[in-house]
Amino acid sequence: MGEIQLALVAFGLLGASAALGFFLRQRLSDQHLSDHNIEALRLVTGLLVTFTALVLSLLLASVKASFDTTDRDRRMYAASLAAFDQCLQGYGAETAAMRAVLREYTAGVIASTWPDEEKPTGVVLPDLAGVARVGEDRTLKALITGVGLSLAALDPKDAFHQNQLAACRLSFDDVMHRREAVIEDAQGTMSGLFSRVLMFWLMLVFISFGLQARHNRFTVVAIGIGALAISTVIFVIADLDKPYGGVFGIPSTSMRNALEDMLR
Repeated sequence: MGEIQLALVAFGLLGASAALGFFLRQRLSDQHLSDHNIEALRLVTGLLVTFTALVLSLLLASVKASFDTTDRDRRMYAASLAAFDQCLQGYGAETAAMRAVLREYTAGVIASTWPDEEKPTGVVLPDLAGVARVGEDRTLKALITGVGLSLAALDPKDAFHQNQLAACRLSFDDVMHRREAVIEDAQGTMSGLFSRVLMFWLMLVFISFGLQARHNRFTVVAIGIGALAISTVIFVIADLDKPYGGVFGIPSTSMRNALEDMLR
């Protein structure tokens, strides 16, 4: 389910919960709606509101922190790819084929991770049929692993090339480390079961709102504003939990800049 659809469903459920509260209030006798009972209900509602507000704020903070970590890891990954290409270039003409595969790999990552954007030009693209948008992918893994095998097969003839090869191997290890971090970051952190439980708590809150308030235009508008605010928060949380899509998606700028550096 998309982020917008999820927010609309949340808004509908919260509105329906408030309507259920209004319905139950109309069916209760005056004895049940005494000031003492309403005050007790307000205490329970205050507890629920405080609890759900705390959970929502912590969840939003957690998802935002995860999003920022993913963004940082992606930029560091792009920088490590560019640095590795520069190291290969410094080694000499023997690494020309490896650099071409590295450019192909980088272009493939861009095209597969951001399929709605314009594909990179001026470079050979791998076959992207069935390539996963996030997570591990065999096609792209084979390309970057092939670069590593070719690097290991190099036979330096002098001290300069020996030192350069050692530096390139360290740079390649850094690329693979950054790559694993990016793959892990893209998995998302929200649990479906936890999201359903949280929605159930919010529905209880809005049912209690309906039980306490008299059914008139003012209360309907006020509760509607509250439902809209909560559904907006849910939209933001769901969108941030998918770092490579939606309104707040991580851009491809850093990867495209790395590819431009490789093509110079």
